[in-house]
Amino acid sequence: MYFVTEVKKDIFHLGVNDRRKHLFENLWPLPNGVSYNSYLITDEKTVLIDTIESGSDGGYIEKIGELLGGRPLDYLVINHMEPDHSGEINAVVSAWPEVKIVGNAKTFSILKNYYGGTTELVEVKDGDTLSIGSHTLKFVLTPWVHWPETMMTYETSEKILFSADAFGTFGTLDGGVFDDEVNLEYYIDDMRRYYSNIVGKYGNMVQKAFAKLDGVEISTICPLHGPIWRSDLNKVLSLYDKWSRQEADKAVVIVFSSMYGNTEAIADYIARKVSLAGVRDIRVYDASKTHISYLISEIWRAKGLILGSCAYNGYMHPSMEHLTTELTHYGIKDKVFGIFGSYSWNGGGVRNLKCFAENASLQMACDPVEIAGKPDTEKLKQCDAFAETIAARVLE
Repeated sequence: MYFVTEVKKDIFHLGVNDRRKHLFENLWPLPNGVSYNSYLITDEKTVLIDTIESGSDGGYIEKIGELLGGRPLDYLVINHMEPDHSGEINAVVSAWPEVKIVGNAKTFSILKNYYGGTTELVEVKDGDTLSIGSHTLKFVLTPWVHWPETMMTYETSEKILFSADAFGTFGTLDGGVFDDEVNLEYYIDDMRRYYSNIVGKYGNMVQKAFAKLDGVEISTICPLHGPIWRSDLNKVLSLYDKWSRQEADKAVVIVFSSMYGNTEAIADYIARKVSLAGVRDIRVYDASKTHISYLISEIWRAKGLILGSCAYNGYMHPSMEHLTTELTHYGIKDKVFGIFGSYSWNGGGVRNLKCFAENASLQMACDPVEIAGKPDTEKLKQCDAFAETIAARVLE
C-alpha cells in the first residue's frame, strides 16, 4: 500500500500501483503500469467499496484495519467482479467474517463461481439505497460497462460517484491522486487505449449509463483505475461521451501489413498525398510491429481509416487478418474508409479487405488501390485520387 488519501471527510482512497504486470487481462501492454483503487467509508456503518487484485499489495488488509481502528467492517460493496477489483474478497471476509456483501443478482452468480460461499449477501436493484449514517449510498446498475454485473455507487451527501471501470485509465499514480495533482495529458492516450480496448465495444451501454446519470449532481468521480476526478469532471465526461459515440478527430490512420516493403511504400505514398491534400494529423503503423491495442486506440481517435495488405497465401497478411477480426468484434463505424494492397501473382489482400468491409458494414470512400509487384512512379499515380478523396471527406 503506497498511501491512503482522504477523498472527503471519512471517505478514503486506498490505492495500489502495479508496475510489475506486463499485460492487462493478459492482452494489453502496460508500459506505464496500472493502478487499482479501493475506497473505505467510516460512518455509523463502515463500507469498503471494491477491493484490489490479489497479491498486488501485501498490506491491504492491514491498512483497512488501521483505518477502522478496531471497528467492524459492516459492508463490502462490489461494483465490479473482475478479479483486478475482486481479488481480495476472500481476504476481507476472512478478516471480518460478519461483513455483508452488497451487489446485484448478476454480481452474486459470478461471486459464487469465483470464490464459492462467502458471507451474508445483500442484493440491490437499480435505484436502491443504503443508509450508513450521515451518508446514503444509491446503486445504479450499468450492465456491460464493461461486464454484465457492473454497477456504480453514488454517495448522496458528498455527491461522489464510485464509477467502477468507467472513467478509468491505464498508468500508475505517481504521487498525484486527484486530477488537479497530475498532468492529465500524460494519461489521455492511455485513457483512450483503455476505453477503446476494454469498454469500447459497449458504447451503446455507456450512453445508457449517461442517461441514467443525467441530472445527477456529481462533485467527484472515483474510478477503479487512475486519477480521482474532482476539478475537471467535464473533461473525462466529455471524452467518454465522445468515444462512446465514436465521434472522431479530423485525422487519418493508415495501417499496413507488408512482407518485403512494397505495401509499406504504398502506405507512405498515400500518407504524403493525404498530407498535401490538407490533413495535418496522420499516423502510419505497421500491423506486424505495433501492438493491436495501440492500433485500436488510434483507429478510435481518427475519422479516416486506411488499411493495406499484401497478398499472403491467397488471403491478407495474418497481422491484418488479426486486426480486421478485432475491428469487426468492436463494431467500428462512421469512418472515412479506404483499402489498398499489393501482390506478386494472384492477389488476395485487397480482395479479403473488401470482404472485411462488407462484413463490418464499412462503406468505402473510393475504389481500392492494388498494385502488382514493386510500386514505381507510374503505378503509384493511381493512389493520387484515392488519397485526395479520403482527405476531402475527412476535412468536411
